[in-house]
Amino acid sequence: MAADQIELKDYLRETNLIHSRLIALVVLLGILALILVARVWYLQIYNYERFEVLSKDNRVRLVPVPPVRGQVFDRNGKVLAENIPVFTLEVLPQDVKDMDVLLDQLTQIIEVSPADVVKFKAEVRAHRSFEPQVLKVNLSEEEVARFSVNRHFFRGAKVEARLQRNYPYAGEMAHVLGYVGRINQRDKDSIDAKAYKGTDYIGKRGIEAKYEDHLLGQVGFEQVETNAHGERIRTIDRNPPVSGDDIYLNIDVELQIKAREYLGDRRGSVIAIEPATGQVLAFVSNPVYDPNKFVNGIDHRSYNALRGDLNRPLLNRTISGRYAPGSTIKGLVSMAGLENGWSENRSVTCPGYFTLKGSSHRYRCWKRAGHGKVSMIESLMYSCDVYYYQLASALGIDKLSAFFKDFGLGSKTGIDLDGEPSGLAPSREWKRDRRGASWYPGDTLNTGIGQGFMLVTPLQLGVVAATLANRGKRIEPRIVGRLEHSPNGDYEDAVSQLQGAELGQVNASAENFNTIIEAMTAVVAHPRGTAHRAAGLNAEYTMAGKTGTAQVVAIAQGAKYDASKLSDFHKDHALFISFAPVEQPKIAIAVIVENGGSGSGAAAPVARKVSDFYLLGKDANAPEPIEQEPEEQEALASEPVAMVLN
Repeated sequence: MAADQIELKDYLRETNLIHSRLIALVVLLGILALILVARVWYLQIYNYERFEVLSKDNRVRLVPVPPVRGQVFDRNGKVLAENIPVFTLEVLPQDVKDMDVLLDQLTQIIEVSPADVVKFKAEVRAHRSFEPQVLKVNLSEEEVARFSVNRHFFRGAKVEARLQRNYPYAGEMAHVLGYVGRINQRDKDSIDAKAYKGTDYIGKRGIEAKYEDHLLGQVGFEQVETNAHGERIRTIDRNPPVSGDDIYLNIDVELQIKAREYLGDRRGSVIAIEPATGQVLAFVSNPVYDPNKFVNGIDHRSYNALRGDLNRPLLNRTISGRYAPGSTIKGLVSMAGLENGWSENRSVTCPGYFTLKGSSHRYRCWKRAGHGKVSMIESLMYSCDVYYYQLASALGIDKLSAFFKDFGLGSKTGIDLDGEPSGLAPSREWKRDRRGASWYPGDTLNTGIGQGFMLVTPLQLGVVAATLANRGKRIEPRIVGRLEHSPNGDYEDAVSQLQGAELGQVNASAENFNTIIEAMTAVVAHPRGTAHRAAGLNAEYTMAGKTGTAQVVAIAQGAKYDASKLSDFHKDHALFISFAPVEQPKIAIAVIVENGGSGSGAAAPVARKVSDFYLLGKDANAPEPIEQEPEEQEALASEPVAMVLN
């Protein structure tokens, strides 16, 4: 190769290149070192306190301690809602590697239904992994023992002792107490999550729901040290929970049981109130259901059976059932007449029907042959419809409607339960606004005998009876009598007494009240009174009352009512209101027996027995229900008036 073809290396350039690369590498290493030092300073010095807390949280947990839910008692201290200890099988999802494997292993030693598994998986999906979920409640002692022996196989699962709500009287108090149930998503959208930490249950109905804030209590917390498996080693600190308030009802559970016993297997309601205070002594809706089945979630088959039952046991008839009051409101119509110039001595001749001027339509009296000449007191004793057709026609709907509202009809009573409807005391304005029609004279006649558009709840009728007993003073009915607070709570006093508010005085004279009460007393005490055989015989005290029969289906003009040709759900409703003793009333009662026939035959004997038991402590003197009294056996109104059930 020629000399001019030899390539010489530039050692100086290569040396400079190597030096520049070394310098760049040193600079880069220096920058990385500075970043590392800065990060260490940030973690170890600047954010030391924060990361110290996070480090402790790896071994120290803040565990919520649920409060003990307040118990519920009757007026005599008998337990109506209590907390009983049960064992629950719970799983912490974040500690489980394979949930299906764990469930399969658990079901080999503990009986877990497919429904429990489905419900459990749904709860796991709906909650965060660090929240324990219940797989099964009410484990037997044998199941607890089997799990304890094999516990080391089931990481993430544990058996816990919990308190569970229990209702010793089951269905007897179901429509008063309601029940608690597991917190669902709808509940979470409306509650304070902090207040329910560690708590799975919330009041769903009745007193349990209405007084939830009092019954719940305040959650506590424990700071506990755990090992690598999440198992508790020791408790570092504890802020104890505050138990919920104990609630004492005004209801006498023994009277409640007796009242439902007197109803038998019939659909209906009994409400008993102490007139002077508004205290609710009995609150019966029949048939009933067992609230214990709802505490941990009722299965679909059982729930659908309850919902599909034609007798509607889930319906709280006492507060939500709306019925035509029938003749039970004739005393109010009479008083409205007295207050507007109608004399108690004014007589009306009853030929068995009434016709409006210029009309051939006959508005019938329940007694086809008529009552002849009757005074006001006799009209109430005999429950003469023609008398009240004439009186209602003379008064007009405006005066009638105003007087009904003065007694609280057409509005809520204000009882301490949710879900109360207002009922309906119709007026010409109501019909125009709601029906788009004018008020007709025939509407007034039907209203005068408690039919037509008029609707009341049994509770409203009970308040009417109590208001009559009070000579016009209307008091808000109350189920809860007092609250007993936890010693660790924030209340100044250990006990809070609850009383019904006075809602006003009916605008009527004492003399007119005395006249109506005299007539209602004759309904029961006089041998010709419609309730005498059913409620007046062998009485050891004086009772004032009024029977009523509310039509459910229309009977054609001129046709005769024949209960044997009607289905059980189309027969007339039986009603009765009363209070006793008349001289110093201690109990006011309203009874409705759905499709029971006549008020004297079905409802009045129930009220008499309830009064006997409460006033005398016995029911031996009360007459047995009679098949049918000759009172309001035939169709009353000319158009159908169906019961409305919410």
